[in-house]
Amino acid sequence: MTEFLTHPLPALAQALYQRQISARDLVEEAIANHERCDALTNAYLLWTSSRARKGAAAADAAFAAGAIAGPLQGIPISIKDLFAAEGLPTFAGSDRRLPPEWEVDGPVVAALRRQLGVIMGKTHMVEFAFGGTGQNCHWGAPRNPWDKTAHRSPGGSSSGAGVSLMEGSALLALGSDTAGSVRIPAAMTGTVGLKLTLGRWSAAGVVPLSPTFDTPGLLTRTVEDAAFGFGSIDAMVGDPFHYLSRISTLEIAGVRIGMGDPFLWSDCDPGIAEGAKAAVDALAAKGALVRERALPEARAAYDVFLEGGFSAIELRSFLDQELPQWLPELDPIMAPAVKNAETLTAREYLARLQRVRSLSRTAQERFADVEVFVSPTVCATPALISEVRDTGGHLRVNRRLVHNTVGVNYLGLCAITLPVALDRAGMPVGLQFIAPPGNEERLIAVALAAEHALGTGRQRLGAPPLLAL
Repeated sequence: MTEFLTHPLPALAQALYQRQISARDLVEEAIANHERCDALTNAYLLWTSSRARKGAAAADAAFAAGAIAGPLQGIPISIKDLFAAEGLPTFAGSDRRLPPEWEVDGPVVAALRRQLGVIMGKTHMVEFAFGGTGQNCHWGAPRNPWDKTAHRSPGGSSSGAGVSLMEGSALLALGSDTAGSVRIPAAMTGTVGLKLTLGRWSAAGVVPLSPTFDTPGLLTRTVEDAAFGFGSIDAMVGDPFHYLSRISTLEIAGVRIGMGDPFLWSDCDPGIAEGAKAAVDALAAKGALVRERALPEARAAYDVFLEGGFSAIELRSFLDQELPQWLPELDPIMAPAVKNAETLTAREYLARLQRVRSLSRTAQERFADVEVFVSPTVCATPALISEVRDTGGHLRVNRRLVHNTVGVNYLGLCAITLPVALDRAGMPVGLQFIAPPGNEERLIAVALAAEHALGTGRQRLGAPPLLAL
């Protein structure tokens, strides 16, 4: 990775505005990074370097004319293959191209286009986002760059998103999160993942898994980049430079943090809970007010997931109505759950929905005297891909991956993960900050204060061994 793409996203945006660098500079560096790493990482289903060069030229022409389309003008961005985008096919991780209506920009992609952000390509994903392991029998799985000797899971379902950031082919990655699909790959690749409150950003133009919980989200290299990316896309925030300058003044001292829920800190592989706790202890040493608090609704929400949750039946409904010919060709590891979802009665589906809505109301009351809860983001060391290529292995691993993430979705909360340590296998450990619904601005401010206190992922973890060539 060369000079430009090692800098923070806000600094690069400023340098572009001031014409100290060009969008072509950034895009050519991103292309070179991808060409160097692609044989190792396999981050993209669709790599569009020619279109990216044209996008960079358009951004530079606008800069030359004194026209500023938005803060992401000229910035290299990857998008998950679940997002419809004009001129680009959508497969949603399946083995065939979806109909033309899935090649029209949705609101989030349109926000990037309006700003002349440069789309580098579409990243790999689990088929129809149904799972957190990253395995895909049609296209293969991207490789987690933190293990140079074995092919480990990069997390999913946004499996190529974090890898695209690590290889330096994108500065911002669009993903989606229904049960952890932004936070799991972010935690497992040593990046930052932001899960928004349901409805904060429209999911129109995003192939649905479970519309009851689907949320677009972001993966970035740092919390500073996430704050800038969020502010650039979110209409309620407005100017991302002003937003970032305002939240950068928050110190971690005095921030009220809830920690210690027995469920969220249990069943962790060696080094994960220890690494996350050491990070929280470091925040406490800098003045954070860490309080022993439980969030029992997280366990209750996970129990609903174990009963079958919502994704299988809602995906089955979408496929039955829109893509019935896809059913016989589903990835064998997910096909049984989707095909058997037809046995779920409307009565049981509605009962589950009522349970999680009730849990959501009581969960919000737990924030009365804390601003955020913290936990390890993922309790399991990334599995070998060979361990998740069959239904049994995938199911066993996937249940552990969503252990600490699915509750955030089912309870209607928002969350962010940032890299804080390496576990005993040398794989990244994410620390998850959880906040009440609609509190993204405060959530990101707290996470940014934590990053200032702890250091960025690159500062704490170093470079991924596979890419440290």
